[in-house]
Amino acid sequence: MSVAKVSEIIASSPKSFDDALKMGIARSQKTLRNLKSAWIENQQVLLDDEGKIKEYRVQLKITFAVED
Repeated sequence: MSVAKVSEIIASSPKSFDDALKMGIARSQKTLRNLKSAWIENQQVLLDDEGKIKEYRVQLKITFAVED
């Protein structure tokens, strides 16, 4: 029998949603073991004073297996 846990994080990137996703997963791998899946719960952009996209953000849920 296996047990999994879900951790929620927010990651950002000035480039794209895809880059924010990759950065979030890479950062999660530094502190969590046995990552199994991730899904995007939410996306948002931050705008500068001129209304241009300044930052892409993703809210992720990361699933990882709990070790015995």
